[in-house]
Amino acid sequence: MTARGRSQARTTSPASGPAQLQLQGYLEHLTHERRLAAHTTKNYRRDLEALLAMAGDTAPAALLIHDIRRYIAQLHGQGLDGRSLARMLSAWRGFYRYLARDHGCKQNPCVGIRAPKSARRLPHALSPDEARQLVEIDASDALAARDKAMLELFYSSGLRLAELTGLAPDDVNFVDATVRVTGKGSKTRVVPVGSHAVKALRAWLTERAAIPQVEERALFVTRKGRRLGPRAIQTRVQQRALQQGVAARVHPHMLRHSFASHVLQSSSDLRAVQEMLGHASISTTQVYTQLDFQHLSKIYDAAHPRAKRKR
Repeated sequence: MTARGRSQARTTSPASGPAQLQLQGYLEHLTHERRLAAHTTKNYRRDLEALLAMAGDTAPAALLIHDIRRYIAQLHGQGLDGRSLARMLSAWRGFYRYLARDHGCKQNPCVGIRAPKSARRLPHALSPDEARQLVEIDASDALAARDKAMLELFYSSGLRLAELTGLAPDDVNFVDATVRVTGKGSKTRVVPVGSHAVKALRAWLTERAAIPQVEERALFVTRKGRRLGPRAIQTRVQQRALQQGVAARVHPHMLRHSFASHVLQSSSDLRAVQEMLGHASISTTQVYTQLDFQHLSKIYDAAHPRAKRKR
C-alpha cells in the first residue's frame, strides 16, 4: 500500500457500538478457540477495522455484495495489491462466518468475490555463498554466540521468525539433532538441525547459563536475561549481515526462503521441504521450484554453448 493509500485509509475511523462488540467477540474467538498467534490476530483486527471504517454507520449484517465490491475497488485504487486484498477478503469472510454462527447473520456478502490479480513475486533468497558468509560469525563474546546460533538455526531449519522467538531451551534435542517448533495455528512440528547449528546452539547455551536472572522459557535472551523479541531479532539479523559484508538487505524470512531454495536445489524433494517448512498446502511450497528453475536457467545460460550470446 502506498503512503497516499495509507493516509486515505485512515481518514475514517471504525464504526463504534454493536459492530465493535462483534469484532471484539470475533478476535476473542480467534485467540481462544482457534488459538491463532497474536501477530495473526493483530492482522485480522487491522483488516476488519478497515471494513468497519468503510461501512461507517452501516451494520456488517446490512452490507451487500455490491458494497464489498466497491470497498475492494476503493482499496485497490489506494494502492493495495491483489495479495493484500485477497488476505483482507479472507479475513472478512471469516468474520461473516462467525456472525452467522453467533449473531444470526443471514448472508455473507464476501462469498464469490475475488481480489484483482497481481504479479506473482518470487521470494528473495541468498546464494549458498552469501548464506555461508552470513553465518560465519566470529563468536568471541556472548552476544555474538547468540546471534550466530540464531542465524545458523534460521538457515539450518527454515524457521519462521515467530517460531524462533517462541523457542525454549528444552525444545532443542541434541541427541537426535532436532528442534520442536510451534507454527501457525499452534501446530507443532519437529525439524532437523544441521551440525553447524547444533554446534552454535551448544556454544550459546554455555554463554546463556552465565547470564543472571535469565528467563527460563526463552532460548534466545538479551544480556539482561529477557526474551529477545521479533523486532530485536530482525535488527540483529540486519546488523550482522552488514558486518559480514552481505550486500542484500537480509531479514529472517529471507533465510527461510534460502533454506527452502537450497534444499530443493540439492534434493528436489518438494514434499520433504513442505513438511520442514510447516506449509499446510504443497502449492505454497511450489513457489520455491520457480527459484530452483531460475538457478538452473542461470547455469544453462552460462554453460551451454548454444545459450551464449554472440559478441
